[in-house]
Amino acid sequence: MKKYFAELVGTFILVLFGCGTAVIAGDKVGIVGIAFAFGFALIGAAYGIGPISGCHINPAVSLGVWSAGRMRTGEMIGYWIGQFVGAILAAGVLSLIVRGVGGGYDINTSGLGQNGWGPGYQGGYNITSAIVFEFVATLIFVVVILGSTQKAAPGEFAGLAIGITLVAIHICGIHVSGVSINPARSFGPALLVGGKAMSQVWLFLLIPSIAGIAAGLLFRLKALEASAETETKEKRAVVNA
Repeated sequence: MKKYFAELVGTFILVLFGCGTAVIAGDKVGIVGIAFAFGFALIGAAYGIGPISGCHINPAVSLGVWSAGRMRTGEMIGYWIGQFVGAILAAGVLSLIVRGVGGGYDINTSGLGQNGWGPGYQGGYNITSAIVFEFVATLIFVVVILGSTQKAAPGEFAGLAIGITLVAIHICGIHVSGVSINPARSFGPALLVGGKAMSQVWLFLLIPSIAGIAAGLLFRLKALEASAETETKEKRAVVNA
């Protein structure tokens, strides 16, 4: 249960500070500021709860870990529950905060940092652009996570590498889809906003999940998994250093 609660806490941190920055300070810090908020929140969570759960804080990542053969099905489901509950709670806290602004705040029109596409949303990119971006970005993101956490990698730097990747992904894709690559991050805000956000959330549940599975299979099939020989060389390099 400790692992699942850690996933709840980590996802709460990511959604509150990532989406919160977009909603509360987005007009001040811009795309780069929002991107760094998501990346820094992930880095903080990684070093805070990583030793407990590995800090997936993303159902697509858990799917990738599972399809790579590094996680049992029952454990993955427990992670999902923690992640979705954490995202919903964070969206709820964010809604309470923004409602306190002078003049009031209409969540239905101004939102909670939910994802989307089409006319009236960010750059107005169409559904094809959203699907392609979310698939490719999630695939890359999960590959970085699985690669930087395999035995041959210097694990102490994994959180930093993953966080930097998340920043780059957001800088590139915020105008396309708001950047999901995380079904829980999308579902929490969409659930509270409702309307168009909920009608479009299926894409951000489905596409990142498929990409996460694909990334995991690349490691399960040894296409990107470090060989035993590589691991031995890495260990020798550390000893010689």
